[in-house]
Amino acid sequence: MKKIFAANWKLFKTPQETRAFFQAFKEVANKATGDLVFFPSALCLEAASNSLQGTKIQFGAQNCFSQVQGAFTGENSAQTAKDMGAQYILIGHSERRQIFGETDAMIADKVALVQSLGLIPLLCIGETLNERESKHTYRILETQLQLGLAKADKAKPLVVAYEPVWAIGTGKVATQEQVAETHTDVQTILKGLGFSAPILYGGSVKPDNAAGLISQPHVSGFLVGGASLEVDSFIKIASV
Repeated sequence: MKKIFAANWKLFKTPQETRAFFQAFKEVANKATGDLVFFPSALCLEAASNSLQGTKIQFGAQNCFSQVQGAFTGENSAQTAKDMGAQYILIGHSERRQIFGETDAMIADKVALVQSLGLIPLLCIGETLNERESKHTYRILETQLQLGLAKADKAKPLVVAYEPVWAIGTGKVATQEQVAETHTDVQTILKGLGFSAPILYGGSVKPDNAAGLISQPHVSGFLVGGASLEVDSFIKIASV
């Protein structure tokens, strides 16, 4: 299975900074050992689209609404992202769940819409530190996948990202053993639900730990946050 290296820029970079990043990144992109996907903020999608024309580098939106258009102030349209050249939509990131109150039911509607438009949903799942310490990780991930994929089409492309919430932006990284165990569990859950999908790891991935993490079973790539904001650090990760 081909590796995927995805960059979640969250609420960083202006359109000018986005264009400058890609001008530099295109010079080294051929070092990557898998597909490259960037998720800039909504106001930078056009800058990304224009910058990446004629390249194999892909991009997508960090979120979308469950309908293509309508009276939904402040939301993003997956169809508009597609019209701009996007191939992916990031769905269900822990920050969307925790800060903005997104439920698994809302996420399921988004996954279904994104697939119906011919885009690829990158569905994020993950447990909190309390849930892991209480040994509820498997149950939490199983529930998130069961409910989040309740309306998904098994025949259409899907990517899953496992992001332990306790390791996002905290500097903490799951051990290689924890990643291997959890990715194997996610693979088992997906198979039981009838899905086949690459499983990315996300959670303070850095150039110095990427090689060890990518070597673990069922790790098909990474969803990278802070380390994706700099050309040098992200291409080092994407070159493992």
